[in-house]
Amino acid sequence: MVLDNIFSGKIRIALLTKLLLNPASKVYLRGLERDLGVSSNTVRLELNKLQEMHLIEVQEDSENTKVKNYVVNQGHPMFKTLRGIIMQFVGLDQIVDQIIKKLGNLDQVYLTGDLAEGKNSPFVDLVLVGEVDKPYLYQLIEKAEPLIQKKIRVGIYRNSEFTESIISQLGIKMELLKLNDNSSKI
Repeated sequence: MVLDNIFSGKIRIALLTKLLLNPASKVYLRGLERDLGVSSNTVRLELNKLQEMHLIEVQEDSENTKVKNYVVNQGHPMFKTLRGIIMQFVGLDQIVDQIIKKLGNLDQVYLTGDLAEGKNSPFVDLVLVGEVDKPYLYQLIEKAEPLIQKKIRVGIYRNSEFTESIISQLGIKMELLKLNDNSSKI
């Protein structure tokens, strides 16, 4: 059965979490070995199995042909479903429903920190861009944290403040979260 193959083993789940939480990210063998704390052979076996299932694809590095980058196959028929499962697993679906959609005046929301890199974390780090009613935001966060069993940390910027230099100053990978049906990426 396909599901038995997809969800077997902690390493495979960690790989899927890393790739599905941030589908724009590229990972490589040595980086995964370091991040997951397992041997390169273990990571290579799992990557090969995910590639056989067509859940991930290999992209050659144009600068270093010896390095293979792995990316999630966003065209896979199960991509959206699997991403939804992972989002539920880490509680992001609750955050989107409980906080982001109820604030209303947001233009962009980014997931940052360990979760954006596909690592498990007791924290959900968000960057909110737009006009935010801070007291109401904190009420919503207070309600959402027990539901997801994680602490929510936010950085708030107005549109005029949020520039490319802010993104580079943060120095971390970011994933744009969907605000409404017209938004891109999720």
